[in-house]
Amino acid sequence: MNADMALGLIEETSSFSIQKTLKYLVDKFPGKVSFSTSFGMEDQVITDMIFSENLRIKLFTLDTGRHFEETYKIHNRTLSQYDKKIRVYHPDRNKVEDLLTTKGPFSFYESPENRKECCHIRKVEPLKRALQGVDIWITGLRRSQSEHRENLDKFVYDPDNQVIKYNPLLDWSLEQLKQYIKDHHVQYNILHDRGFASIGCAPCTRAIKPDQDFRAGRWWWENNSTQECGLHASSND
Repeated sequence: MNADMALGLIEETSSFSIQKTLKYLVDKFPGKVSFSTSFGMEDQVITDMIFSENLRIKLFTLDTGRHFEETYKIHNRTLSQYDKKIRVYHPDRNKVEDLLTTKGPFSFYESPENRKECCHIRKVEPLKRALQGVDIWITGLRRSQSEHRENLDKFVYDPDNQVIKYNPLLDWSLEQLKQYIKDHHVQYNILHDRGFASIGCAPCTRAIKPDQDFRAGRWWWENNSTQECGLHASSND
């Protein structure tokens, strides 16, 4: 995997629909295509596209241990709706135990460095395990989510994980997401109806006002934060 291959995929699939692109990737990279879901609105749409067509794409999620109860509920409802498996990855137990023993349960409020340390243990390291043996990593990133994602391409090489990321909903608006959910009867996290745009760990996520940035509810106490946890840092988003 490299940047040239990502550019090649952009050209090869330029006229394809999302469904056709997904099927093309499954055929081109058999057994090496994975999708990471956090059960947000975008991810529920992509999950429906994959499961409804029985595509041979591995789905996984990162359970940080700090999710909202509503997130676990939509996880369970998704399993029931499609009768499919979603692989769960947890952070290393010893590292979580050491972090809480030395710094307590809310160290991430104390400094950006502490917050990034927590994100690294609970998200970044489990992601690296989940992406072992994977060539194509599908994500739910959209340009309108933040200014750091505006310049993304549909296919981007991720040197940190040595995979190519495919962002099928990159150009979708929030209205398109909601319409797809309505048309296809897709279940979604009820927190979206309570003002939560981007949903992560419970202590680090809050509802936003209609005029606020999509990512304003994440790590709001960091005034100069780029509002990212490190999962997508290599794509400059």
